[in-house]
Amino acid sequence: MSYVAPVKDMMFVVRELAGLDEVARLPGCEEATAETVEAVLQENASFVQEVVAPLNREGDLAPSSLADGVVTTTRGFREAFHAFGAGGWQGIKHPVEYGGQGLPKLVGTPCIEMLNSANLSFALCPLLTDGAIEALLTAGSQEQCARYIPNMISGKWTGTMNLTEPQAGSDLAMVRTRAVPQADGSYRIFGQKIFITYGEHDMAENIAHLVLARTPEAPEGIKGISLFIVPKFLVDADGSLGPRNDVWCSSIEHKLGIKASPTAVLIYGDGKGEVGEGAIGYLVGEENRGLEYMFVMMNSARFAVGMQGVGIAERAYQQAAAFAKERVQSRDVAGSPGPVTIVHHPDVRRMLMTMRALTEGARALAYVAAAASDAGHHHPDAGVRRQNMAVYEFLVPIVKGWSTEMSIDVASLGVQVHGGMGFIEETGAAQHYRDARILPIYEGTTAIQANDLVGRKTVRDGGATAKALIARIRETEGALAQVPDSADLAAIRAALGEGAAALERVVDFIVASAKSEIRAVYAGSVPYLKLAGIVLCGWQMARAALVAQRMLAAGEGDQSFLGAKLVTARFFADHLLSGAAGIAASICSGATGVLGLSEEQF
Repeated sequence: MSYVAPVKDMMFVVRELAGLDEVARLPGCEEATAETVEAVLQENASFVQEVVAPLNREGDLAPSSLADGVVTTTRGFREAFHAFGAGGWQGIKHPVEYGGQGLPKLVGTPCIEMLNSANLSFALCPLLTDGAIEALLTAGSQEQCARYIPNMISGKWTGTMNLTEPQAGSDLAMVRTRAVPQADGSYRIFGQKIFITYGEHDMAENIAHLVLARTPEAPEGIKGISLFIVPKFLVDADGSLGPRNDVWCSSIEHKLGIKASPTAVLIYGDGKGEVGEGAIGYLVGEENRGLEYMFVMMNSARFAVGMQGVGIAERAYQQAAAFAKERVQSRDVAGSPGPVTIVHHPDVRRMLMTMRALTEGARALAYVAAAASDAGHHHPDAGVRRQNMAVYEFLVPIVKGWSTEMSIDVASLGVQVHGGMGFIEETGAAQHYRDARILPIYEGTTAIQANDLVGRKTVRDGGATAKALIARIRETEGALAQVPDSADLAAIRAALGEGAAALERVVDFIVASAKSEIRAVYAGSVPYLKLAGIVLCGWQMARAALVAQRMLAAGEGDQSFLGAKLVTARFFADHLLSGAAGIAASICSGATGVLGLSEEQF
C-alpha cells in the first residue's frame, strides 16, 4: 500500500494542540501562518508520496552495497536526494542566512514525520545532516558555518555524527580516537568509528564528519573529549573540493532492518587518502568540550528519532487499516450471511484502534514539544524561554524513548492484523516491524533515555518540571468537567485523573528515594518513561477530545474527522491510560523482583 500523509491530523495538532498561532507571534516566526504552514505540509506530502515513498520497498530488497571503499546506494536514492535538496526540505528549519527557510521547529516536525513514514532508510541521511548543522550553529566558528552549512542545507554535502568505537558504545569516556595538533592549526585524526549512518555514500559531493577524539594532553574520561570536523574531501578557500582526506569506509553492516541506509565502519589515518597519513580535521569550538557540543547534535537526533517512531507507526497503521478493509475472512460474530472483511471483527478493531491511538497520541506530544522548543528559543521574555526549554528538555527523552518503543508495538500489531500474510515479506508489514526495531536502540537506548529522565530531568530540579506538567494535566481535567452531558469526556476525565495521580506518585517516589534507594529508582526508570509517555500522550488526546467536542457541537469543521478524533481519545483513555496505576505500582514497589537474583542465578 502507498503512503498517504495525514495532513489533516497534522494540521489539527499543529493548530489546536501545539498552538501555531502563538508560535507565529514569536519574533522570527511570523511567516508561520496557518495558510503558509498548510501549504508547506501539502507540498511536502506530495514530494514524499511521489518521490520518496516508492523507493521504500526497493531499498529493502536491494540495499546499499560496498566495493573498494565506495558505497553505492539503492537505485533511485541519489536522484531523490538531489530533489530533496533542490526542494529546500533540508533547510526548512535552518537559518535564512545560510540558505534555509527559517521556519519554526513546529513546522519542520511534521515534515520529518512524513519523510520517515515514506522511507525510514532514506530519511536517516537528512536526520544526521540536520544534527551536524545544529552542532555547527552552536559551536562552530563563523568561517566553519559559512563553509559547511550552506552546502549541507542545499544537499550538495551531508553530515554525520562519529561517536561510537568498538570499545566505546554508550560509554563515551572510553573514546580512543586521537587528534594530533599540526603547525597550521589543523589536527591529524587517527582511529576507528563504527555504526556511522551514511558514513559513506554516493548521494552528495562531500561528507562532513563530526568526530569525537582526544588531543595528546587531554584529561581522562569525558572531560578530555574534543569535537572535530573532518571532511571526506578537503575544502579549498574558494569553496571548491580539494584532495581526498584520509578517512575510509572499511565495511558496512548487514542489518535486520533499515537496509538501504549504509551503516559504515570508518577508518581514520590509514594512509589511503591524498593528504598523507592521518585524516585532516579542524577543532570545533574549544578543546575538551566536544561532548557538550555533540549533545546538541544528539538531542536534535533523539527528537528526530522519536519522529521516526511516529512515522513508521503511521505507515504501519495505514497499511493494516487498508488490509483490514479488503481482506475477507469469517462471518461477523453478531451474524452475517457470509464472510466479511476483517475490519468487522471486534479484535481487529481493537488492534487497529490501539495502533491509531498510540500514533496520534505520540504525534501530538512531539508537536507540543516542538512548539515548546520554539518558545524556548524565540520568546522575548527570558523567564518564559527558560520554562519552555525546561519542558522541551523534559519531553525529549519521552518523545525518543516512548515513541520508538510504541512504534515496535504498533508495527507488531500491523503484522498481526495481516495474519499469516504479515509474516510474508511481500506484503511490506514485516519490513515496518524490522525497520522499527532499531529505533529504541540508537541515539541512546530506551534505558539511557530513561536514566536521563530520572537523573537530569526529574531529580535535578526536585520534580519541578514534572509537577508543572502534572498541574497542566489537572487543568485539562478541570476543563473536561465543565462540559456537561458527555459520556465520552466523563470517561476521559476519570482516566486522565487516575493517570495524573499515578504519575505524581512516581515523581514523588523518585525525588524522595533518589539518594537512599538509587538502584530501586533506576530499576523502574524505563517503566517511568513509559508511564510518562502514556499519561502525557493521554493528556494530549484529552485536549484533542475537548476541541473535537466543541467543534462538533458548533457544527464546525470536518464532522467525520472530529467524531473519529473523539472516539480515538476515548479509546486511549479506556485502554491505555487505564493501565497507569499498575505501572506506577511496579515502579514504586517492584524493585525487589528486578534486583533480587544474584549474578549466578541468571
